[in-house]
Amino acid sequence: MARWRNFSLAIILSALLSGCGDNPAEQQWQRYHQQLANDLALSNIQRADPGNIGDFPERPDRIIDIPETRDSLLNVYALRECQITSLVAARNNQLGRVAPPSQQWLYERTLWQRLSTCLNSEVPEQLSNADRTRLNRLTTTKTTQLPAVSWNAIFDSSEWVKSFSRASQPLSNIDETTIAGQLEAIDYLQQMTDHQFDLDWQQDSSTLENHLKTLQERPLTAEVLRALLLATQRLTEANALLARQSDTTRCLSRWESPSLERLENAAQQWLTAINRLIDAQQVGKPIAIQRYQERWLSLDNAQAPWGQFQQALSEHQALRARFPTCSDN
Repeated sequence: MARWRNFSLAIILSALLSGCGDNPAEQQWQRYHQQLANDLALSNIQRADPGNIGDFPERPDRIIDIPETRDSLLNVYALRECQITSLVAARNNQLGRVAPPSQQWLYERTLWQRLSTCLNSEVPEQLSNADRTRLNRLTTTKTTQLPAVSWNAIFDSSEWVKSFSRASQPLSNIDETTIAGQLEAIDYLQQMTDHQFDLDWQQDSSTLENHLKTLQERPLTAEVLRALLLATQRLTEANALLARQSDTTRCLSRWESPSLERLENAAQQWLTAINRLIDAQQVGKPIAIQRYQERWLSLDNAQAPWGQFQQALSEHQALRARFPTCSDN
């Protein structure tokens, strides 16, 4: 029985491994490796698994704790001229308590806007001393909490987390539209973050939800990172072959690499947008997120996927330059 179980497991693993080779990005590298081997009259390059990206931090390690604000209905009603009673009531009903992080973000920002507008109006003059103090305290609390609410709305959303899923494939078939919609989604989150304390800027629920839906369509961050890992691994393997070739009189076929250039451009655009959004948050980033960002998302860390890719690509271009280019004739 155990033998059959092991045999079944071997079949499953074999299927999974062969499935990796079916990815268009991998197929392009296989063709390029074969081209190099033919040019140098060598056996085909031995390829190794490029590995996967690291796990995205678990929820407790990426979320900022925000104390719940409690007050009596009578105290909230005393501030009814601030137009917050129906808002608070909706937040505290059954649906409001289970609202997704994005809707909680909209609620908290709207509440802050109304409290801040009220505080700077004629309403406080009409309140009792106790209610005026309560309005000041509540506005200060919500002002202090809003950056953490913004952070949690992004990092607690299933759409954001899915972008970093290890259950993904390297990005392939890249063109100018591949990441356009996702970039628009990140740009709207950036706008909401940048304007969170802007009383004149109005967020839109349907726009936010549509952009989050776009993010959920594919794990783009993971796809980009895995494409960089794959490219780095395949370039490193090609570099080892070229470095061992002492006969530099042999010519190499012209290297057509538009897909690699598209990957480079798309990865730089996407990682720039992701890092900008993370760094724009006006909170102390949880340690786990700091570490993940430095290890996997950084454009400056030479050991992150982007830095390793750039190093392998530069080395590859230098090694190819040692060989003449074959004539097209």
